[in-house]
Amino acid sequence: MQENYQPQAIEQDVQKIWEDTGVFNVQPSESKEKYYCLSMFPYPSGKLHMGHVRNYTIGDVISRYQRMLGKNVMQPMGWDAFGLPAENAAMQHGVHPADWTYSNIDYMRDQLKQLGFGYDWNRELATCDPEYYKWEQWFFLKLLAKGMVYKKTAPVNWCPNDMTVLANEQVIDGCCWRCDTAVERKEIAQWFLKITDYADELLTSLDSLDGWPEQVKTMQANWIGRSEGVEMDFAVPDMAEPLRIYTTRPDTLMGVTYLAVAAEHPLALKAAENNADIQAFIEECKHMETAEAAMETMEKRGIDSGITALHPITGETVPVWIANFVLMSYGTGAVMSVPAHDQRDYEFAKKYGIAIKQVIFADNGEEDDCSEQAYTAKGVLKNSGAFDGLSSAQAFDQIAETLNKDGKGTRKVNFRLRDWGVSRQRYWGAPIPVIYCEDCGTVPVPEQDLPVTLPRDVVLDGSQSPLVAHPTFSHVDCPTCGKAARRETDTFDTFMESSWYFARFASNQGDSMLDATANHWLPVDHYIGGIEHAILHLLYARFYTKLLRDEGLLSCDEPFKRLLTQGMVLKDGTKMSKSKGNTVDPQGLIAQYGADTVRLFIMFAAPPEQSLEWSDSGVEGASRFLKRLWRQVYLHVETGGAPVQIDKASLTDEQKTMRRHLHQAIQKVTHDMSVRIIFNTAIAANMELINTLSKFTDESDNGKAIRQEVLESIVLMLSPMVPHICHQLWLDLGHDNAVVNEQWVALDESALVQDSLDYMIQVNGKLRSKISVSASTSKDDIQTAALNDEHILNFINGQPIKKVIVVPNKLVNIVI
Repeated sequence: MQENYQPQAIEQDVQKIWEDTGVFNVQPSESKEKYYCLSMFPYPSGKLHMGHVRNYTIGDVISRYQRMLGKNVMQPMGWDAFGLPAENAAMQHGVHPADWTYSNIDYMRDQLKQLGFGYDWNRELATCDPEYYKWEQWFFLKLLAKGMVYKKTAPVNWCPNDMTVLANEQVIDGCCWRCDTAVERKEIAQWFLKITDYADELLTSLDSLDGWPEQVKTMQANWIGRSEGVEMDFAVPDMAEPLRIYTTRPDTLMGVTYLAVAAEHPLALKAAENNADIQAFIEECKHMETAEAAMETMEKRGIDSGITALHPITGETVPVWIANFVLMSYGTGAVMSVPAHDQRDYEFAKKYGIAIKQVIFADNGEEDDCSEQAYTAKGVLKNSGAFDGLSSAQAFDQIAETLNKDGKGTRKVNFRLRDWGVSRQRYWGAPIPVIYCEDCGTVPVPEQDLPVTLPRDVVLDGSQSPLVAHPTFSHVDCPTCGKAARRETDTFDTFMESSWYFARFASNQGDSMLDATANHWLPVDHYIGGIEHAILHLLYARFYTKLLRDEGLLSCDEPFKRLLTQGMVLKDGTKMSKSKGNTVDPQGLIAQYGADTVRLFIMFAAPPEQSLEWSDSGVEGASRFLKRLWRQVYLHVETGGAPVQIDKASLTDEQKTMRRHLHQAIQKVTHDMSVRIIFNTAIAANMELINTLSKFTDESDNGKAIRQEVLESIVLMLSPMVPHICHQLWLDLGHDNAVVNEQWVALDESALVQDSLDYMIQVNGKLRSKISVSASTSKDDIQTAALNDEHILNFINGQPIKKVIVVPNKLVNIVI
């Protein structure tokens, strides 16, 4: 055995062995329980950052541990390869997005291999590969045929610089999240998937996700946002269509003093026809941010439309305002406003001098005055005509019944969730496979013509979508009638690719979207990724799984059994980022210390779900520990190792104590790895065990055999975290098999049994002596032994004893 630990040489050799033997390549097995562990695949931006390293180390540790439990573990890796950064890089560096992407993939794949992650590289995929997105296009057309896809004109957040649509969450302080350009509101035709058809199931099936953090389930439930209320019509004189609104508080209907509509609402546009002020206000709203956080904090502004509606019960006229806090994309684009019982409506009414009518009053003596703020609690109705005296709950039912009887309203369950807009006006994405014909309308691309691939000869200058500008891409003959037609130039939202990649990994990736092996592996047993994906990615992946199930391609209802959302990597208290100049290059650390040191530090610095504060000294400490472990094995091997097996019948007290420390550590580490999924404490237990072993100097045959047992156990327990060094140490300890193929260390329950126990003896709470008694000694005998201890007798010196307290297995406290 080499005297000194040389990580770089060891790691290269071990990685070559893994690759040559294909040890992590798996196929379904009838004899082993399957375990599918998946970390969210990366965007190939160029280099791994420490967030990647943490994410993928956690997944690899879990995978290797489950493998040691005898399971058939699949851990694949691939690339979420479409997206705007590739286009931006193409413009900045004069390189084609495909070349930039695949070059980055090659570099990052090599980095992942250097870190020793146990991936089945035979399953590698890149979402920009036509053989991948072909099936996405195929499935889209299946959904189109089923009526689960539609196209409509809708107001969107438009980035004039990137020339693409942005989700509300991609608008930060009114600007594009990528380029910081001021965002505009724009009407544009887009393709939508009917995720709202699955809103109820997406909500109720959250209850089945026992392995998900409650925080994530709550975030998804709030995003889906189920509510029960009443949809009702306010008639508008001289207009064919009434104003339809939805409210969860019909009990406040008699307090309505105005209605508010969105700037894009047909009524608002009609009011603007001959009114320059209204026209100007509507134009201003087009540049307004629509992200929820911004809507909450922005100044609420509006303008009187000059149009009135009729109250559905009293028939009184109600003014209609155009307001910036109402969005056409939410509900009907119109809301009823009850200033006395809604704070937003209250502030708007105060600002513009609109009447405030209180109709709900406290029924329990609470303060319900509306002179300073809205009273939003439920209570008892007054000033509500026939509904006076009813509770809010009773009024909900009676007002709903009255409106229904008059044909002016009905009960309705609503969801906050909106259909998923999947169109993007960019080049580097999967083309949407439809053709527009003047005679035949919207025509799906024939299956035999899939995939619709991206042309390489495009000009990327940021002025418009390269597919629109391309001289031939959009020109195509109609598959139905043969006449000249136009190809769709929008591409899919990249969330489309990441919503089913986990299923493609599980399939044999042959000449079908998914095959039977996908049902063998799915659902994913453990999914690891950042909390920032709690809503959109995870919700879309759940939705897509249900779509695939209903198409007969999958049998599971949910994609991920257990979810781990790892914390961020911080430096100096802030998230690592290039713009802050506080990044740490994993490549430099691997070159200096080796991959195992990086892995050990990342796992030891904090529990997986908490933020990790970077520490250069912590990395040094991890390196020192591995050298110390190496040294312990070296000294043991050089002195002859273990000549015989442990003779348990002849163990000394010191030997029993050493074995007890070992198996207590095994018990703790196993619990941490399997139940708590916390690795820093598992590593700490092994560090303590090394400390204890270094003080164990017994050189008898039994002593050497125990040292062998301890070192083997440490190597097995640490092998998921630091697999390279453990591979070599396992061989040096005399084994022929690779540690990656070994079973998890076994617990010897008998080693935990103690023959004797040490009791601390306190007098009036202060330590005065210590005794050792048999583990079977009774409480009374322990008390007698403590009172008769020589040091205690001298200290008490005949003083009367008030009380003796015996704490089992720990101490005796004598009160004098």
